[in-house]
Formats: sequence, structure tokens, C-alpha cells
Amino acid sequence: MPTGKTDNVYARTVGPPRAFEFDAQVADVFESMIERSVPGYHLFLDMISLLTERFAIHHTNCYDLGCSLGASTLRIRQHLPETCHVIGIDNSTAMVERCRINVERDRSRASIEIREEDLRHTVIENASIVVMNFTLQFIPEKDRSLILKHISDGLVDGGVLILCEKVSFNDSEQQTLLQNLHLAFKRFKGYSDLEISRKRAALENVLIPDTIPEHRERLGFTGFDQVEPIVQCLNFIALLARRTKNGP
Repeated sequence: MPTGKTDNVYARTVGPPRAFEFDAQVADVFESMIERSVPGYHLFLDMISLLTERFAIHHTNCYDLGCSLGASTLRIRQHLPETCHVIGIDNSTAMVERCRINVERDRSRASIEIREEDLRHTVIENASIVVMNFTLQFIPEKDRSLILKHISDGLVDGGVLILCEKVSFNDSEQQTLLQNLHLAFKRFKGYSDLEISRKRAALENVLIPDTIPEHRERLGFTGFDQVEPIVQCLNFIALLARRTKNGP
């Protein structure tokens, strides 16, 4: 269960909600927010731990792009060889400040740095693990392919991208079913219909999900030749993307 403050950001009814952003108000309740909004969230974290143990390579870098409070960053660090170096990237000052505090409490031996930076400008190099844990969906669509190409180009042989995302579906019946189940999940977790409605309005044009075929096509185009779905919980998935062929 979340140990921080309970999310009630969208319980207020004064005026229309402003566009969602990862500011101090969200950072304060982010643990509660993601726990109550993403079905199976802890399973996604467990898979990041498992895949880090399987694919991390000694003397390489491991990136968490969009590290927020550091939940996935610490999962990476705690399951790495101590010769690896962890780099957490986030463009939110509030998230970075809190992430650094969380990292300071961790006693894992792999070196680590948390940087406040637009991940579109992050140089990926000598990487065996790159994680984007519900991050790409917040990136402008026009920039997504270039980011993935930078990741692909920066992976060492045997390196992987772990991509966790909310997805949409081309089939209208499937989309309606899973969307409604997700709404039911949020109600089950204690959100009111008012909170659900206001948050949905705040996220409009901010969180833009792709379909699974769109993810596959983009990953293939940017240099990944093996893409495997490893977790799906309602309309949230994790994909494992690998470059198994040497290339320029």
C-alpha cells in the first residue's frame, strides 16, 4: 500500500481542472495516484526487477527515463551487478528532488545519479537496460520515434528496452470493455466519479496512448527486431524490446 499522502488532487470542484503536469502537488501524492490508477502496477515493478537481473551486463549504464519518485529506478539498482551505473532522468523539479531523497535511503552498491533533464535530450550510451515506465505516453507523438532510435542506438549487444504503457485498441468493443473495466478499477480503489472525470479532463491531450500494433511498428522501425509482450493488465502493458541483430 502507498506510504505517502492519499491522492485527492481532483476531489476539488472549484473551476475546470488545468492540464495535468508532474508538479509538486502531484509529486506529493504520486505513490497513491499510480497505485490507484494503474492496475497491476507492482507486477510491472516486479518484472523490471526480474528483467534487470536477466539482462543487465557488467560495466554498463542502466537508464530509467521518466524516473518520477524512483520506484523503478531503485528496482533497477537493487538487481544490478555493482559494476553498473544507474541514471535516472526526469524533467520535473519536484519529482527529481523527491527521487534523490528516496535514492539516498537506498544502500545498494551500484553507482547512481538522478538528473533533471528533458529525456528527449538525453544521450544513451553503453546501455544494457533502458526502462520507460509509463513515460512514452506523455511524450509528444512526433518525438517518440526519435527517442526510441536514440535508445536503440545506445544499447550494447544484448541490451533491452522495457517499455510500460497505457494502450488503446482499434477494436471498438475491446476498447470500450477495457476502458470501462479500468474505470471500475479506479472506483474500486476509492476514486469518486467526480475525481475520475476531472482527472480524465486534465489528461486530455497530455497522455496519448498508442495501440499495441503502433508500438510494435515504431519499435521495429527504430531498430528493435524482437518485441515481446510480457505483462498485460487491462489496458496497461509491458513490452520487452531487444536488438538481436548487429547493425550500423
